[in-house]
Amino acid sequence: MRQVLVIIEILEHNLDTVKIVAYYLAMPAKKYHHGDLKNALIKAGVEILSKEGVGGLSLRKVAKRAGVSHSAPYAHFKDRQSLIAAISTEGFRQLYDELDAAVLAHVNAPKEQLFEAAWAYVQFAMNNTDTFKIMFSGVLEKEKDYPSFVEISGKTFERVVEIVRVCQDAGILRSAPSELIAVSLWGQVHGIISLALEGQITHRVLDRFTLRDILLFAISRMSYER
Repeated sequence: MRQVLVIIEILEHNLDTVKIVAYYLAMPAKKYHHGDLKNALIKAGVEILSKEGVGGLSLRKVAKRAGVSHSAPYAHFKDRQSLIAAISTEGFRQLYDELDAAVLAHVNAPKEQLFEAAWAYVQFAMNNTDTFKIMFSGVLEKEKDYPSFVEISGKTFERVVEIVRVCQDAGILRSAPSELIAVSLWGQVHGIISLALEGQITHRVLDRFTLRDILLFAISRMSYER
């Protein structure tokens, strides 16, 4: 009984400490998911690159923007180039999925596959401008050191080649090496996107035609069916 009274007396004299301990014990444990961390770091990297360029990018800055410790990024990235590779890789994965969805929505209509895939590319660029610019900026050095990037970027181009082949079989695109036509089409669409993003398409045109109108006209000039 005396022991109990002693314990009660100690608690009474240290009530504030007891309350603090009880408070923290009652708080739910903070869970941290590595997947969330990686995505947060990628997002932070995109924001920094878009505003400061590659010269302003560092894992320390990325950690600060993401609100994590300076050492946290090293759980996923060994240096800033590996972070740039991750940003580009995720960008191409999203682009591939959007191209694929556009094609699958028009399985039996080759011409629509071509037009809608090109439009999906434009929409991706407009909706993810910062990531898009990084993907095609050339800031990623030694691309072959990043197998995931090489795989998805190559897979994306091959998807475009497949669209070209389907259109060639349907007589919509001329007979020529599919890869050459794919590069020509990609370059045509990419050029329009670049003009649009840089505000270089005059309002005299945009007042009369939408960006989709401009895109479809450009693609139709490369096909037999006009």
